[in-house]
Amino acid sequence: MKRPSGRNVALVAGGLGIAILLGWLVTSQGPLAPAKVTIDTVEQGTLAASTFGIGTVEARRSYAIGPTFASRVRRVLVDQGDEVRAGELLAELDPVDLDDRVASGTFAAERAASAVRGAEAQLAEAQSRAQLASTSARRYSELRTKGFFSQDATDAKAHEANAAKAAVDAAAAQLAVARRDLDRVRADVAGVGKLRAQMRLVSPVDGVVSARLVEPGTTVVAGQAVVQVIDPASLWVKARIDQGQAGGVRVGQAAEIVLRSSPGSVRPGLVQRVDLVSDAVTEERIVNVGFAARPENLSVGELVEVTLRTAELKDARSVPSAAVKRRDRQDGVWLFSAGRVTFRPVKLGITTLEGRSQVIEGLEPGDEVVVHSEKALKPEARVKVVTAIVGNGL
Repeated sequence: MKRPSGRNVALVAGGLGIAILLGWLVTSQGPLAPAKVTIDTVEQGTLAASTFGIGTVEARRSYAIGPTFASRVRRVLVDQGDEVRAGELLAELDPVDLDDRVASGTFAAERAASAVRGAEAQLAEAQSRAQLASTSARRYSELRTKGFFSQDATDAKAHEANAAKAAVDAAAAQLAVARRDLDRVRADVAGVGKLRAQMRLVSPVDGVVSARLVEPGTTVVAGQAVVQVIDPASLWVKARIDQGQAGGVRVGQAAEIVLRSSPGSVRPGLVQRVDLVSDAVTEERIVNVGFAARPENLSVGELVEVTLRTAELKDARSVPSAAVKRRDRQDGVWLFSAGRVTFRPVKLGITTLEGRSQVIEGLEPGDEVVVHSEKALKPEARVKVVTAIVGNGL
């Protein structure tokens, strides 16, 4: 029997080496290798729920000041940024013939007042004549019973008394007509006066002019704004919050405001109003947040980032949100133990902006869960814990 040659031994040894290398590659780097994962521990402590939104600075009380009918602007006395007081004249419109109509109405009112005074004098004279005629008629009637006057004379005095009474009624009616004419003329004068007053555009509040919209000589229509005034104390943030995160937002909750003009500064605020109507297209809800202290040089329309603290839970268990997976329509995590993983269904609560999810049921403090994995995991799969995974983990 021949002994194996050195060449054959070398070939066998080489084959064994290759087989060992292939086996190592398959079990450590190939499809049979344990999946590389990163893990984290279930923590228990304070968990703050927050929601985030983008908004703009707006004025809660803004006044667009303009005429109630078409007119031409005579002058504009203020410009953007000017501080104004309530009742201060901001702009004036061309009154056209309103001044003449006011003067004419004033003269007509004076004439109507004179007519009233004349009617009052006529009524007083008629009442005096009626009183005299009535007294004379009573005297004649009394003396007729004693035979001093004939029946014809007594009847004539009674007729005079009735005629005097009718004259009083006529004078009273004339006075009533004169007074109604005076009231009508005065109402016309007051109406024209109000139209004339509307030619003067005044500020309704103490505020700041936010816009000068037209210049002198411009013809404006009814309702068109000439200047716009805002109440600077009413500046707030109109923020849009995702409907899925807006359920816990309430009036009075604390907020953090970051202006685009000063990104490094966080300003405190409070939720002042939550709109009842949501936007069905963008699936957002409007939340208005007021400043605890109004910043200087704040511009209307500036973009703002708003963070709202909606809840704070004590002794809450939580895991990184990236560790939560959905398998067979069930939320859960891959629980790590002794180099292997098992899928553990969990009941979740709130999710924070810092990337942690509350676990209500299913885990205990200290449990280790898979956060990232280099490939899809299966129950009882072997895994290898690493500090980081290059590329996108599943």
